[in-house]
Amino acid sequence: MYTNALANEKSPYLRQHANNPVDWLPWGEAAFEKARKEDKPIFLSIGYSTCHWCHVMAHESFEDARVAEILNREFVPVKVDREERPDVDRIYMLFVQATTGSGGWPMSVWLTPDLRPFFGGTYFPPDQRYGRPGFRDILLHLAQVWKQERGRVEESSLDIARQLQQITAGSQQSLTPDRGLFEGAFWPLRRSFDPQYGGFGGAPKFPRPVILNYLLRYYAGTNSEEALEMVTRTLDGMAAGGMHDHLGGGFHRYSVDERWFVPHFEKMLYDQAQLAVSYLEAFQVTHQSRFANVARGIFDYVLRDMTDAAGAFYSAEDADSPDPENPSHSGEGAFYIWRQSEIQNLLGADAAEFCKYFGVQEYGNVANDPQGEFVARNILYRPIDAAAEEPPGIQRSKQILFEARARRPRPHLDNKILTSWNALTLSALSLGYRALNDERYLSAAKRAADFLLTTMYDPSSGRLLRRFCGGEAAVPGFLDDYAFLAQALLDLFESTFDPRYLSISVDLARRGLKSFEDEEHGGFFSTMQGERDLLLRMKEDYDGAEPSGNSVATDVLLRLAHLTADENFARRAQRSLEAFSPKLEAQPTIAPQMLVAVNRWLSGSDQLVIRCAEIDATVQSRLQAEWAQFKPGQAAIALNDQTAAELSSVAPFLAGLERRGRITIYRCRNFACELPEVIE
Repeated sequence: MYTNALANEKSPYLRQHANNPVDWLPWGEAAFEKARKEDKPIFLSIGYSTCHWCHVMAHESFEDARVAEILNREFVPVKVDREERPDVDRIYMLFVQATTGSGGWPMSVWLTPDLRPFFGGTYFPPDQRYGRPGFRDILLHLAQVWKQERGRVEESSLDIARQLQQITAGSQQSLTPDRGLFEGAFWPLRRSFDPQYGGFGGAPKFPRPVILNYLLRYYAGTNSEEALEMVTRTLDGMAAGGMHDHLGGGFHRYSVDERWFVPHFEKMLYDQAQLAVSYLEAFQVTHQSRFANVARGIFDYVLRDMTDAAGAFYSAEDADSPDPENPSHSGEGAFYIWRQSEIQNLLGADAAEFCKYFGVQEYGNVANDPQGEFVARNILYRPIDAAAEEPPGIQRSKQILFEARARRPRPHLDNKILTSWNALTLSALSLGYRALNDERYLSAAKRAADFLLTTMYDPSSGRLLRRFCGGEAAVPGFLDDYAFLAQALLDLFESTFDPRYLSISVDLARRGLKSFEDEEHGGFFSTMQGERDLLLRMKEDYDGAEPSGNSVATDVLLRLAHLTADENFARRAQRSLEAFSPKLEAQPTIAPQMLVAVNRWLSGSDQLVIRCAEIDATVQSRLQAEWAQFKPGQAAIALNDQTAAELSSVAPFLAGLERRGRITIYRCRNFACELPEVIE
């Protein structure tokens, strides 16, 4: 079987294309040198291994010998895994969005040998269809343009590069954030809120948990029942819909309709982590068990199906899988959908109750099915009249179907381990331990942290790597990796009080400041300075499917300032907030997670510090009482004598609080404490 250079790569996405007749090269100097030497444009294809339309384009075009012949003759074909190299993806996604008005994957971009883009798009069918030009025709046309109108292409690419530089430079103004800036995002979110099904805007609907993070903090500061209703209605709508895996736990990527019914079936680790936090925080606010149950289901899924033997977490599961009735054919959602007759055979007399509860119909329950994937099949969802709390009979039936489903061919698993996504999951598990008082989650978080700190992090240099796959840790970390891991270690410190986690979080923050900070204007670049394979150095400011590195880094600096009393962290955080505030004022909903940091900066620091001889049942009980409440600005910390001594260099304020008697409880705000409560 023919193989190309991608056979030597570790990325599951790149290896999926190793047997294409296309002479793919990975992103790097070898590809760039080939393009320069042969004076050919680069055809850059960016995607990821669980991307449905990436599979479609691969099957239609990249496996086609006729297409491969054109690509190999006229271009230097290069493949990039967007999850492995988000820096490359961001640059060319900006170009595609600016020139076409939309973006997505697979992303197809044509570059000059010096990496300047001159044409791009997303999915192209092999022949003209769906109102899109055919891929072969585009290749032949661009090859001709390159040869016959080279000067125009070069001039255009230079102009494009200048425009992209201007876009990424953004405004150099600054603005001191105030309470009005924080509260300003509520009104546009209120206008776009769907009161019937929850969520924001129309179809397709994405979860975007950063919005829920913001709204819960808006509620905490204003007691706005409307803000809380927006959160709970959205969480209830997602939990009831087909986007929620009712049998195995966890959530699919997004819903193609406005009611969370028909999902795009891939499952991403970053969605599980962030949605777990949203459901846990809603549980802390409302104490409604349904939110805790959904969070537990997410953790069950991640710990069962997405966890490596060493304790780290895999990246994603595909939307597509072999049809159980026809294994030679793969379809989207095939692993998750059901015929009514199959359910009846499995459940017998209990089938009628189950089918009513989950909206199962004899001829299938998906009316709008343009691809014909769901003919006579059913997506499990809860109709509006279904009880929120599942009856015992439904729970038994779910277990039977779950066990039957486990015998089906599973979707492809992307077993790549990413530092940033693992860190998000580690944070979620830490909160799960505190909010649900379940030691399993803390144990899983500590195992994942151990993996990251021994495999991806060099304590002597502070260097962090992004990706582990096939036994190899590689790719220098980006701002996201440093910021998310620093945040995760802070969350672990506030769960375990182990000084090591706080110390490494401080080290990562200092390394991040040195490597990524825009010292002139404030904020942080996504990449380190001097990366030779990048056209631009970007400063990401959009909180989308994941929070931006800038939002998390700014919030982490504030949290560290509150714990360590290091004024440098506070100053750098303030400079970042001032740099992004003009854009937040103009577009309030662009970065809800940055507004979370704004709120922390405006609100100041609160700490409950328990100094004790040992963390006994009394101390644990006081901690659990604090952790059960939603107190986003407070850190509740217990320190025994040894831990306090170990923290003296990194957090002298905390370490300096004296123990009087067996237990001494301090409530402090902005480093000033009330009279302590002493327990003999």
